Amino acid sequence: MCDGNTGHAEVCRIVFNPEVISYEDLLEIFWKTHDPTTPNQQGNDVGTQYRSVIFYHTEKQKELAEFYKSKLDSAGIYPKPIVTEITAEQTFYKAENYHQNYYNENPEQGYCNFVITPKVEKFKKVFKEKLAH
Repeated sequence: MCDGNTGHAEVCRIVFNPEVISYEDLLEIFWKTHDPTTPNQQGNDVGTQYRSVIFYHTEKQKELAEFYKSKLDSAGIYPKPIVTEITAEQTFYKAENYHQNYYNENPEQGYCNFVITPKVEKFKKVFKEKLAH
């Protein structure tokens, strides 16, 4: 996957209880915590495996994702057009064990410290009312 020739995307599978958090809330978090305007790139990570993508499981999820993408794009929230793909769920491959819980296991690692920690802090600030205590 590292060389970007598999067609796969590096993603997180989110399993959620809609009675606890809505799909709309998850979409809001998604749009506010990454750059959906850079094709095949997130931060310093470049390649097709780092493209912005939402894999939906139902037609309702597809409709909501497309609605919010269109709404954000037409509102000019971002300086460039949103390039996020919205596509049906495909086969999901769980990453190797050493990738699991990587940030919590390696908080002092350079990438974690300089790239992820600022995003986590922003997330905690912007979504503090949604965080479970």
